[in-house]
Amino acid sequence: MTRALRWLADRWVVGVALLVLGYLLLPVAVVAALSVNRPASRLSYDFHEFTLDNWRNPCASVEMCDAVVRSVQIGFLATLAATVLGTLMAFALARHRFRGRATVDALVFLPMATPELVMGTSLLALFVSAGVPQGFWTVVIAHVMFCLSFVVVTVKARLVGMDRRLEEAAMDLYASEWQTFRRVTLPLALPGIVAAALLAFSLSFDDFIVTNFNAGTTVTFPMYVWGAAQRGIPPQVNVVGTAMFAVALLLVLSTAVRSSRSRALSGQQRC
Repeated sequence: MTRALRWLADRWVVGVALLVLGYLLLPVAVVAALSVNRPASRLSYDFHEFTLDNWRNPCASVEMCDAVVRSVQIGFLATLAATVLGTLMAFALARHRFRGRATVDALVFLPMATPELVMGTSLLALFVSAGVPQGFWTVVIAHVMFCLSFVVVTVKARLVGMDRRLEEAAMDLYASEWQTFRRVTLPLALPGIVAAALLAFSLSFDDFIVTNFNAGTTVTFPMYVWGAAQRGIPPQVNVVGTAMFAVALLLVLSTAVRSSRSRALSGQQRC
């Protein structure tokens, strides 16, 4: 009995973590199950009959596929712009000292703390007062605005944890500043940049509130789902959600495997 209690005491944290993880993944499991479901009616969300037709024909609803493509396009452009600008800002805040640095560092967190409702209405007022027609590009600009802070924080955290002695050693070996950046700094910072880009794309792809205020007649995937909920969401929506989760999971697993292999290789080289 004492041994069993000791075993439980040593592993209760792992058990609680698994329960929390299962709780978080439960909605994903439901979406995955509904992706292979043939509902009894358009407004029914109960599991009625197993089918793979949803996966064979994910574009049964042309409007849904157009909305998905549009969300991917907006997410790609917003991620590209936010990652480039955010990485430059992170390098400036982490590596350089200038007047107003502390103020800029504090202002970076404002978009993260600002409610999306406030940000959406503020951007709408800005575009209307400037006479900018609402549509595809106003959504891209809005997404860059709130993705930028997340990129800066993520990349800056990576830069702060980097060992500057590696760059100094490279320059001691007669490497130029550009060679040091390309062969030492950038590879070390790349995991943080990639993580920031993935986070920015996820935030852009599933945003609804800010997009709804600034989209005009442009319909993204979250807006399509919200509109379709009133007349019955097609089961192909669950296919898109499951596929997006699977792609994100594969990216995370591949990054983890690559990192473990790099650590193992560096350990062998030290030996």
